[in-house]
Amino acid sequence: MDFIFKEEQQQFADALRRWVDKDYGFETRKRIIHSPAGVSDEAWATLAELGMLALPVPEEQGGFNGSAVDMLVVMQELGRGLVVEPYFATVLGAQFLNLAGGHGKLLEQVAGGELKLACALGEQQSRHDLSDVATTGHELGNGYVLNGTKTVVIHGGQAGAFIVSARSGGEQRDKGGISLFVVPADTKGATVTDYRTIDGQRAATVQFSGAEVPASALLGGVGAGWDILDAASDYGATLLCAEAVGAMDAIFAATLDYLKTRQQFGAPIGKFQALQHRMADMFIHLEQARSMAMLAAVKVASSDVEERRRVVSAAKVRVGHACKFVGQQAVQLHGGMGVTDELPAAHHFKRLTMIDLTLGDADHHLERFIAQPGFKHAA
Repeated sequence: MDFIFKEEQQQFADALRRWVDKDYGFETRKRIIHSPAGVSDEAWATLAELGMLALPVPEEQGGFNGSAVDMLVVMQELGRGLVVEPYFATVLGAQFLNLAGGHGKLLEQVAGGELKLACALGEQQSRHDLSDVATTGHELGNGYVLNGTKTVVIHGGQAGAFIVSARSGGEQRDKGGISLFVVPADTKGATVTDYRTIDGQRAATVQFSGAEVPASALLGGVGAGWDILDAASDYGATLLCAEAVGAMDAIFAATLDYLKTRQQFGAPIGKFQALQHRMADMFIHLEQARSMAMLAAVKVASSDVEERRRVVSAAKVRVGHACKFVGQQAVQLHGGMGVTDELPAAHHFKRLTMIDLTLGDADHHLERFIAQPGFKHAA
């Protein structure tokens, strides 16, 4: 597969990398993580200024109408730089709005950096099954009322609005009967409990207790939100694969540099053939993950839904396995230093672990891949 990016895509990547190197170094990131907010308004403003927030937004709403491949370029650099701002949560929310249509004003606010979004999709009992929805959203007068609790809402505490999946009909795990809503974070009856995750990002538990929203908050039709939810989550999984590749690029480079400089028995440990073999294995995993991440970015917009699901799940499986292998090898090759907060490699490993668990881990997507029509079991 050709991995050469267009000139405009490379310019985006270069601009992001220069900013990360100059203004978002490892020590700056640590200060942001340990701040009360856990994110930086200054960094967010810079992302907006660089056009990163406008990239996935349609031109009609002031954006650049960027493709998933364009977004892959951005996510790789954010992964390489361990950026903790709510970019992924916001652009995933924007994809829900793009697919549903009719919310142009909100997309304009996203493009301008005025609105941060979060996607409240998972629940305590649902694990990776986004169709397992117990939160309810029923009609009430000229609007809807929401009741239920959403867990591990990435950057929920920093969002100005939530994309919420709720059940309007059917049984708890039915794909039919799921509705999607845009819910402002300050809605009466919505309670947000913010916390820091192991990778330095932020997440929240969001509880809805009689939270009322107008009819305009509905995304798509009543009880017909599954197709949007399914497509948007595949888009999100594709972005995570790209971020993982960037993080693995960084941890691989750091490990290689360490092997060249760490001395043992009077020589750099990188001269030992056994360690060279381990680095070669890491490289193979990384390049296979890169190939699958690119394929997912190309196919995620496919009109063939079955093909999209197959490719995205295959990518999430391959990238998930690579995250585990590359991360574990990097930590071991660094020795005890590999798990300390003082070393960027430890933070990359934690982020890779969380990426594997977000929007379906490798086991979940392997089952999903097998379940797709056309898959032939071995005799």
